[in-house]
Amino acid sequence: MRQTLLAAVLLIALPAATAQTSASTSAEPPQLTVVHCAALIDVDAGRKLGPHSIVIANDRVREVRAGRAQIDGASVIDLPGHTCMPGLIDMHTHITNETNKDAYSEGFRLNQPDYAFRSVVYSERTLLAGFTSVRNLGDDGVISISLRSAINQGMIKGPRIFTSGKSIATTGGHADPTNGWARRLQGDPGPAEGVINSPDEARKAVRQRYKESADLIKITATGGVLSFAKNGQNPQFSLDEAKAIVETAHDYGMKVAAHAHGDEGMQRAILAGVDSIEHGTYMSDETMRLMKEKGTWYVPTISAGVFVGEMAAKPGYYPEIVRPKALAVGPLIQATFGRAYKAGVKIAFGTDAGVFPHGRNAREFELMVGAGMPPLEAIQSATRNAAELLGESANLGGLSSGKYADLVAVEGDPLEDITRMQSMAFVMKGGVVYKSP
Repeated sequence: MRQTLLAAVLLIALPAATAQTSASTSAEPPQLTVVHCAALIDVDAGRKLGPHSIVIANDRVREVRAGRAQIDGASVIDLPGHTCMPGLIDMHTHITNETNKDAYSEGFRLNQPDYAFRSVVYSERTLLAGFTSVRNLGDDGVISISLRSAINQGMIKGPRIFTSGKSIATTGGHADPTNGWARRLQGDPGPAEGVINSPDEARKAVRQRYKESADLIKITATGGVLSFAKNGQNPQFSLDEAKAIVETAHDYGMKVAAHAHGDEGMQRAILAGVDSIEHGTYMSDETMRLMKEKGTWYVPTISAGVFVGEMAAKPGYYPEIVRPKALAVGPLIQATFGRAYKAGVKIAFGTDAGVFPHGRNAREFELMVGAGMPPLEAIQSATRNAAELLGESANLGGLSSGKYADLVAVEGDPLEDITRMQSMAFVMKGGVVYKSP
């Protein structure tokens, strides 16, 4: 039976192999597109340039030329009066969920397909806002991975997704999926569900995420604002547990992002070797010094802080156990960001979209500039810096030869008025135009 099966497989495979060989020897020439921009933000050099043309071959940038390039046989896209830049990258999203006043009860009424269909809408909104890549930091461990695949296969419109799958928490910690449930429903979730209580369980949880095809690891190093729990600052991992997660993740080629509001939990995460601190609300000067020493990135998510502060002022939007945390934490993140920027901490753009409505990610630029970061550096944080933290500098974050043809444009000059970033006029991802003036 084995020999018969092998023969059948070979009979099927050989024609396909022959077809592939034939296709490779008679490959069609690349499709060329030239995009003419009135101005171009060079995020690598850190300057705004005059009229430039981006020459694109299929899904990659072939070259960037000053002036108006003429390429025989190329399709032409004209963007007069527009400033072009690389596709934007949001390093902290929750692409499968979105805030609403019923979110805490929906988990008991909705099924996975309900969230999956919603995520299709959120993905397209995000892409049309100019974000051609995102990092998804926490969901049920299934939907974002399937969504990523469907987008990569061209079935759904959306950004490139780099997902952590299910966040790793401790029992009762932020991201324990049974927080706030009746005791009879809680059970005892373990590493398979992303809940750990020892270094050995920590290693198993990382390996489970790898098995599920996650791209990176997210841990909830401290309490959180929106989890159904009283404390939003307490450290929730021992140093040994955090080290076990980071060491195992790095062994598997995965980076580690650490949700953290409280200072002690941040310091444990940094000492353990995490790659980024998310939120960082109560970050001390000592923690900033430690981050600079260790090369740890900061992803601020100011937009989420501002939004939860606004919503917490509305009775009934959040449960009463959540409101005091949201009112306290929300207004602090922007000031922390301003201090971290002045201290020289490395910053990558991230919003926590999903905590607020998807598609409004670009408000973060306005808030960053309002806290003291120059507009050009804010744009660099969402392009060059974000790609570096992702480990994708060879493919993303710029418009140099060989990188993906991810290109966005706004009307006018965003360096003069950063709010223009909230009105994206042109979006190209991988050489495909999804939005044009």
